Amino acid sequence: MLRKLALGLVAVLFIALIVIYAIWPETELPPPPNIAEPTTSRITTEGEYVGFMDVNGARAWLGLPFAAPPVDDLRWKAPLPPERHAGIKESLSFSEPCVQFSNPTLRAKFITGEGVVGSEDCLYLNIWSPPNAIDAPVMFWIHGGGNSMGEAATYNGSILAARNNVVVVTTNYRLGIMGWFNHPDLLALNEQSTGNFSTLDLVRSLEWVRDNIRAFGGDPDNVTVFGESAGGFNTLALMATKLADGLFHRAISQSGGFSVEEPDAGHMLAKEGGHTNSAREIINRLLMADGSVATSDEANAKQSEWSPSLLAAYLASKSTAELYATLGENRGGMFAFPSFFGDNYVFPLATVETIFGNPASFNDVPVILGTNRDEPTLFMMQAPQYVDTWFGIIPRIKDENDYRRIAYYGAQAWKERGVDRLATIMRDGGHSNVYAYRFDWDEQASTFFFDLSVALGAGHAIEIPFVFGNAGGIEALGALYPNDEPQQQLSASMMSYWTEFAYRGDPGKGRDGQEVEWTPFGENELTSILLDTDQDGGIRMMNELVTMASLREEFLKDDSFNDSTSYCETYVNTFRGTSVYSKEDLAAIDCDHLDPNLVSWY
Repeated sequence: MLRKLALGLVAVLFIALIVIYAIWPETELPPPPNIAEPTTSRITTEGEYVGFMDVNGARAWLGLPFAAPPVDDLRWKAPLPPERHAGIKESLSFSEPCVQFSNPTLRAKFITGEGVVGSEDCLYLNIWSPPNAIDAPVMFWIHGGGNSMGEAATYNGSILAARNNVVVVTTNYRLGIMGWFNHPDLLALNEQSTGNFSTLDLVRSLEWVRDNIRAFGGDPDNVTVFGESAGGFNTLALMATKLADGLFHRAISQSGGFSVEEPDAGHMLAKEGGHTNSAREIINRLLMADGSVATSDEANAKQSEWSPSLLAAYLASKSTAELYATLGENRGGMFAFPSFFGDNYVFPLATVETIFGNPASFNDVPVILGTNRDEPTLFMMQAPQYVDTWFGIIPRIKDENDYRRIAYYGAQAWKERGVDRLATIMRDGGHSNVYAYRFDWDEQASTFFFDLSVALGAGHAIEIPFVFGNAGGIEALGALYPNDEPQQQLSASMMSYWTEFAYRGDPGKGRDGQEVEWTPFGENELTSILLDTDQDGGIRMMNELVTMASLREEFLKDDSFNDSTSYCETYVNTFRGTSVYSKEDLAAIDCDHLDPNLVSWY
């Protein structure tokens, strides 16, 4: 059951950050100046770099290598430090994204509509630093995208850096099967004990920051890791791995969660309990695709006969396009694959209760955990089971009442997994510096009579521009973000809390000391801060605590659904894989006619 729950959470994260489809246009910096700014010259462990002056007042360095390119003999190996270079290198443009299916989260030149884009040579980071910064707190951003798509270049850290006197770092990391691949023969040949290469990339990036960030005005002894969705998952993964011990000092997980997976899922055949995209399954499909064998049984027999060196040579001969062709259907660039292996090297093979229940078992740093009030709506508004279109163009919610109820239970379940359960585990284990939030802003305008405040509301990833301070001024966001004073005030408050936390490990009353006080989880029987504009009640502390047991009890008493099928499917989607799910419940609410295997959120 634990493995099913873990897979369910990961499946949700595979959909993460589709926000770019609906609301997030190209946010790449304007083309850098032709001539680099000499005052931005910086010496690193690899050599000298020069950057430029960003339009928002920050100094910027883009495309700095933090690891050797993981290509050729370094594919599916732990990242190594980059090589030194002579002379001065310009760092004026972003690197290529890591290998992924083409998708709208990327810069325009990488959106081909189909196929595989990006490069294996992608382990680069970007830095924005305020003028004359000395030992400023460092905020290390991890992008989302279900760990199978996205890139650091989507996020511009210049406003956050310049206005709040922090150094902002955004980083790439290997994605999908290039970042997680744990065939035992391949690992043994490379003398490695893990297939969690993506997490090792993030550790290496943090090591580079430790060794070099002081030259860019940052304090290597005050690093805050923060990320959204899959980036939030990765933030908690860094708390869970002892390999990152001492490399960061605060953590913010936005719409995240965490769980580890059995290593066997990463390499066994699906019929033996492995993932459908396990290493052995991928190799079988490669063999059938190149005509070496006719059936999967023949493919499995063939690869079983190979020596580790022969298997490694075969995989090395395959391009990323050939590897990705084995994955079948992807959803807007995302696909399911095994990851976060509990190998007892990067991650312990343990439950979240075991990992986070004892401060000695994880990197015990102050942490903020949060979700958005309407997390599922970003995905629901694109799903035909919830939204019709008039004349194939104008969207219309089929049943607004049921739409709201479905979104409510999905968001509450996400809050239970990503915030309340984790915060409770940490607090009860003796970790006192835990803070929680819920983001409630829902003041979007209507478009073509489609009320976005209902259809999207406080949906997944809507809070990101508030944290980076760049929702306003992006013309293409006009239909979503009104860029009015209440919005700007909420964004300023959130940046104030986030950066005060980066400074002190306590969001308190914000950087200016004028915000509503954000107290630790559970203090004075208050759990979370609610983030919203004054016209919707304002920022305030609340005492909501969601457990699966309380959510189940609430659901079983809920008679507000208009459609019985929607009610039944919502029970399955909300509780499947948890300890409170039961066939008895299905029978009691007249839903036992459903085949749970055919039910999905989207």
